[in-house]
Amino acid sequence: MKDGDGKPDGSQTDKNIHLLAARLARETNLSEEEARDLIKLIGTDWNSLVREAKFLKGRH
Repeated sequence: MKDGDGKPDGSQTDKNIHLLAARLARETNLSEEEARDLIKLIGTDWNSLVREAKFLKGRH
């Protein structure tokens, strides 16, 4: 969907980030909040996210 300015409204992006964070949390034992923070920091590349999540878990 687009807003009044013709730009994407972000709702689909937000949904995709939520789904990605939920999957990352499930597969790496991070909280969903930690997963969302990692996505904001790194981006959405799955391999990078998993590598960094495992690194973070190894430090705790």
